[in-house]
Amino acid sequence: MYKIFIRPLLFIFKPETIHKIVFISLKAGAKIPCVKFILKSIFTVNNKQLNREVFGIKFKNPVGLAAGLDKNAEVFDMLGYMGFGFVEIGTVTPKPQKGNPKPRLFRIKKDLGLINRMGFNNKGVDYAVKQLKKKKSDIIIGGNIGKNTLTPNNRAIDDYEYCFDALNDYVDYIVVNVSCPNIKDLQELQDKDALLAILTRLKEKSLKKSQKKPILLKISPDLTNNQLDDVIEIVNITKIDGIIATNTTIKRDGLTTSNEKINTIGNGGLSGKPLNKRSTEIIKYISVKSNNKIPIIAVGGVLTTNDAIEKLKAGASLVQIYTGFIYEGPMFIKQINKAILNVV
Repeated sequence: MYKIFIRPLLFIFKPETIHKIVFISLKAGAKIPCVKFILKSIFTVNNKQLNREVFGIKFKNPVGLAAGLDKNAEVFDMLGYMGFGFVEIGTVTPKPQKGNPKPRLFRIKKDLGLINRMGFNNKGVDYAVKQLKKKKSDIIIGGNIGKNTLTPNNRAIDDYEYCFDALNDYVDYIVVNVSCPNIKDLQELQDKDALLAILTRLKEKSLKKSQKKPILLKISPDLTNNQLDDVIEIVNITKIDGIIATNTTIKRDGLTTSNEKINTIGNGGLSGKPLNKRSTEIIKYISVKSNNKIPIIAVGGVLTTNDAIEKLKAGASLVQIYTGFIYEGPMFIKQINKAILNVV
């Protein structure tokens, strides 16, 4: 139904236009009492075999929504009713920012992918906190944090600290995002020394809080094996709680979409099916190198139920979707959970 009738209709419009329409619809639906129960009855799979406990958090199921969709924490309750085991909001920054100029989000349908250069567009972490205070469901929430574009890298640690403090009491885990390719010079913070400084500061702050929330690091799929070794070492040194693998890629290898169209789109992070193989390789590499001691949330190129199963078998504890949610529709969450039950 979705791929035959609904998706073609949605894809007539520009991606950001559809995003707004969907969010307006979800917000309107949240005000209708019966909608919650209808969504849960259609999309939710209730089975104790899907329960997972990862970095001290109990998840009803291992399928989550990746950061980037509910940037401002506006519809997480409704997304929870649609079957997700957890929802990651953000990326949020200390100050509101518009992000990069439009157009900045593009579908590459032949490759089941998206290219974005959104640029951390969001209403600021304080707005997100106001929304989180209205939480009505028991959905697990992750908070993805970044720095403002105008903040120089030598002061980036202050931005991460501000967001960390603001979100700590209102989310279940916090994700440090230094791997987005759409913020100028951001990926320089993946340098070992810079990353150590940020994660050490946040871990120290966490230990002083009455509510200690897990800290995760989101990494790029474009890291070399030597850089992945550095990541593993940094996790061991700082004692943070896990890794999210992976963010979007700047590479354009093996696409069936014409070079002309790709060049017309220009810069941005590529997500979707083209990212699947590399994301899984990184998950497996980290899992093996760390002797399965580092919890991993898998994200990147999950377009089929088999993709999700492969990532879990590669060493991930949980899996997130984003582009697959766009291309496959809301029933995709239920399909993944049922597939997981078939291999338990």
